[in-house]
Amino acid sequence: MQTELLHPADQILMMMERIYDYGMTTTSGGNLSIKDENGDIWITPAGVDKGALTRNDIVCVKGDGTVVGHHKPSSEYPFHRLIYSTRPDLKAVVHAHPPALVSFSIVRKIPNTKLLPNEELIVGDVGMAEYALPGSEKLGENIAAVFAKGLNSVMLENHGVVVGGNNLFEAFRAFETLEYCARLEINANRIGKPITLQSVNRDKPRLLLEELQAEPYTTEEREVRREMCKLISRAYDQRLFTSTQGTFSQRLSDGSFVITPYGDDRKYLQPGDLVRVKEGKHEAGKMPSRSVQFHELIYQTQPHVESIIIAHPPNIMAFAVTDTGFDSRTIPESYILLRDMPKLPFGMVVHQAEEAAARFKKNTPLAIAENDCIIVTGSSLLNAFDRLEVAEYSAKAFIDTFILGPVQHIDDSKIEDLKEAFNLD
Repeated sequence: MQTELLHPADQILMMMERIYDYGMTTTSGGNLSIKDENGDIWITPAGVDKGALTRNDIVCVKGDGTVVGHHKPSSEYPFHRLIYSTRPDLKAVVHAHPPALVSFSIVRKIPNTKLLPNEELIVGDVGMAEYALPGSEKLGENIAAVFAKGLNSVMLENHGVVVGGNNLFEAFRAFETLEYCARLEINANRIGKPITLQSVNRDKPRLLLEELQAEPYTTEEREVRREMCKLISRAYDQRLFTSTQGTFSQRLSDGSFVITPYGDDRKYLQPGDLVRVKEGKHEAGKMPSRSVQFHELIYQTQPHVESIIIAHPPNIMAFAVTDTGFDSRTIPESYILLRDMPKLPFGMVVHQAEEAAARFKKNTPLAIAENDCIIVTGSSLLNAFDRLEVAEYSAKAFIDTFILGPVQHIDDSKIEDLKEAFNLD
């Protein structure tokens, strides 16, 4: 999606719908703004239902303070104005009250962005602004003072969060990632002690550099691309993926495979954005996911695998960032679909990729990579997606049991009954 061609009002509407629909703000809470090339500030209105905004509700405040629009600008306009005056390099601001980040603001702590390798790189350093009356100049001064230090993400004491960026989509990605970090840390603390990475600059595998010769798309590939995009959209809607993280691939009958691109917002992926990979080469003019070589290794060594997902859902990832083990023997569906779920040491999928790929036998369709991701394999796109869903939902149920009482696993004799009844290897 060419977001740079969207009018500021349309960008704000799109992002506010996204933030509201995913439960990251309320009817009256949160505000977004964009500073355009003229220095005008486009901002959400005061007193208008965030769940029913239209582009005509968005307000423009000119450089001389003139308000253009049907409403007054957000009551938080003062801090947006002060952020832009303090940091001329920023062109967009996101402010909202997602519950997980509000929890951190209430205890006046900053979420740990070093539980996984990429989050700190997306969010950057995070500051904390002292409490002041909402909508006041003092609150704006407190927030702007933290932005003046060069930070782009600022927690507000007993309030929420403010994130700035070069554009609204960049600011949203950092905002969403920080909110994800908060949810992950809360979940991890419920089952154990979160393990912080000592360094977030993990080596990445070399990206494919050679390009494939242009070939026409087969009917099979067109259908695969269509179905992948439908499931990627569903994965995002269910918060199994984020805008920046979540990789899906599917093998084609000629031995090639289709995979999600690097860096594109998962919310808006279209069939033409996906990348075909064959024999170590990728479709011309596109960049595949950084995990492309690991996907290729699994396909090469595991002929029963037809589809792969690498994801970071916040419930199953709580087990990845703590020493607490995940056991699928909770309900029959979990064991049938998930089977054994080993933990792979941090960095194994990069530095011992062949050994990691060899783990995905028929009786081990999933694995948790410590402080990294969950890797899911399947016999089809839907089978892999189903397993990802079940893993995340099972993990959520498992986490909730920690406040109810001791976990009672299905015993070995009943597991044998499941194996026989469902022809499990």
